[in-house]
Amino acid sequence: MDIMAYERERQNNALLESLRTKVNALHEVTVDIRNSAQDHSLIENTSNVFGNLGSGLRGSLGRVRVMGASGTKLSTLKLAGIIVGSVIGLWWIWGWMAGGAA
Repeated sequence: MDIMAYERERQNNALLESLRTKVNALHEVTVDIRNSAQDHSLIENTSNVFGNLGSGLRGSLGRVRVMGASGTKLSTLKLAGIIVGSVIGLWWIWGWMAGGAA
């Protein structure tokens, strides 16, 4: 009788270990699914931000074109100031990003 009980205990332990392995695999899959969903959400948010940025830039460029088309000396100076300021701003951002990456 003791041999049969020992054999049943061994089988139970083997089945428990198999179940533990399957539960761990299921846990890893659910964590991977959650991480993938969060990555997808981040990508969607980034796309929305860049879409809004593009719309804002198009509106600004439209106003700059109208200002440049008016042809007055003041509007030409404003346009030149905007261009110079934009170039300096982009140069500063590029230097800041390059300096932060090093």
